[in-house]
Amino acid sequence: MTNKLYDTSLSLLTDLYQLTMAYGYWKSGTAEKEAVFNLYFRKNPFGGGFTIASGLANVIGYMQQFGFSKKDLRYLGTLTGNNDEPLFEEAFIDYLAHLKFTGSIDAMPEGTAAFPNEPLLRVRGPILQCQLLETPLLNLINFESLITTKAARLRLVAGTDSLLEFGLRRAQGVDGGMTASRAAYIGGCDGTSNVLAGKLYGIPVKGTHAHSWVMSFDTEQEAFDTYANVMPNNVTLLVDSYDTLQGVRHAIETGKKLRQRGYRLAGIRLDSGDLAYLSIEARKLLDDAGFTDTAIVASNDLDETIINSLKQQGAQITVWGVGTKLVTAYDQPALGGVYKLAALRNTDTDRWDYKIKLSEQAIKTSTPGIQQVRRFFDGRGFLADMIYDEETGIDESATMIDPLDFTKRRQFGAGVAFEELLVPVFQNGKQVYDQPDIHVIRERVQSQLAGLHPGVKRFVNPHTYPVGLEHKLYDLKTNLILALRNDGQN
Repeated sequence: MTNKLYDTSLSLLTDLYQLTMAYGYWKSGTAEKEAVFNLYFRKNPFGGGFTIASGLANVIGYMQQFGFSKKDLRYLGTLTGNNDEPLFEEAFIDYLAHLKFTGSIDAMPEGTAAFPNEPLLRVRGPILQCQLLETPLLNLINFESLITTKAARLRLVAGTDSLLEFGLRRAQGVDGGMTASRAAYIGGCDGTSNVLAGKLYGIPVKGTHAHSWVMSFDTEQEAFDTYANVMPNNVTLLVDSYDTLQGVRHAIETGKKLRQRGYRLAGIRLDSGDLAYLSIEARKLLDDAGFTDTAIVASNDLDETIINSLKQQGAQITVWGVGTKLVTAYDQPALGGVYKLAALRNTDTDRWDYKIKLSEQAIKTSTPGIQQVRRFFDGRGFLADMIYDEETGIDESATMIDPLDFTKRRQFGAGVAFEELLVPVFQNGKQVYDQPDIHVIRERVQSQLAGLHPGVKRFVNPHTYPVGLEHKLYDLKTNLILALRNDGQN
C-alpha cells in the first residue's frame, strides 16, 4: 500500500536550481543523455553504528504522480531572471508539460539496515529527469530514515516493554508529524497517539486523558471515577496532576470500582518528577492493593539515553511514551543524505564515463559507478557489505577494500552467502516493485537488527560495521582521483 497523504501535484517541491539545471540540459541538447545518480549518506546519525532505510513508500507515491500540472507551469512562466525577463522559454515550459519519468529506480527495501556511503537509492535515466528528482527524493528519504533509526534505537533499549509514539503536537508541522508517526512505527514503536496516522497507515492508536480532564473536576477522585464510568475498557489514569503518589491511591480506588463492574485498571501514567523513584513507589502501592497487572506508563521528554538510565535505576515502568525527542530527532535534526552523479553515458562511444566529485575531505569524495551493494552473511548474522559497479561486475572470489584505509581488506570466497540490497522499483518509468505492508516492514527492521553484531548496536562508541569497495571499483575510484588531481596541477 502506497502512502497518499496528498493528491495534488508536488512536482514544484524542489529547489530552483534543479529547474535551472534542467533548463540548461534542455537548452544545450543534453537532456536525454543517460545518467546514474546515487543517493546515500556519509555518517550514521545519533553517534550510532547503523541507519535504517525508510521512506520508499513515499518515493513510490511521489513518482506515481510525477509530472507538472497546468498550475505548476503557469507559475513557472511568471519567474524572471536578473533582467526581469522570463527565466524559462515557453518552449521549455511546453516540454515540461509533457514530461514523464522514463528511467529506473533501484532501492533498498524499507527497514533495511544501511551504512555510510551505501546507495539507498540509485536513479538511472535521462539526466534532466534524474536531476529534477534530487531534492524531492532527498526530502522523502532523509527525514523518514532518521526517525525510523531513532525509533529502532528506542526499541533496542526498551526491550520487550511497550513503546508508544506521542509526538504529534511537537512535530514540525503536519508533514513532520505524519511522516514521524509512520517512521516510528516501522522502527519499533507499538502504537501512536496520531489518529490520522492510524487511519492512513494502519498503526494502532493509543491514548486516554490529559491533565485538563482532571482539572475540569472538583476532585481528582471524581475525575478518575467519571472517566472509568465513561470508558471502562480504556482506563489508564494520569496520576501527576497534583500529588503523584496520592494520585496513585486515587487510581487504585477507581480500579476497585472497575473490578466490581468486571473491568480492569489497565495502567497509570507518570508524566513528571523523578520517574525512577515514583514508579518504584507506585508499583509498591499497586501491588499491595492487588493490582499487579496494572502497567506503569511513563512519558516526559524521554529518549533512549533516559530510558536506559531509568532501567539501570530499577524503574518499574513497562510502557514508554516518547514524543518530542523522537519525532523531531531532537539530538540530530538531519540525516545529511546526498545525491551524486556517478556515471554518464558517452553518446559517441555508447560507453559509461564515470564521474567523481573531489573534496579536500576524503569523506566527501564521492564514489563513481552504477553501484550495487552486496551483503555477505552466515548463520550468525551479517558479515560485511561490499559496494561494486554493475558494469565491471564482481569476481566469484571478491576482495573488499576500505575506501579510507587501503590496508584494510577482506576476501569473500564463492561459498559465502550474500544478498543484493538494491532491488528494482521502477523500470522504464513503470513500477515493478510490490510495496510490502507496513507491518511487514516493521518486522524487517527487527530482523535486520538481529543480524547485526551487538557491538554495532552499542550506543557508546559502537563497533564499525565493515563496508568497503570491491577491488575493481576501488581501483577505478583511485585512478579517477589521481587523474583529476593531476589535471588540476597542469
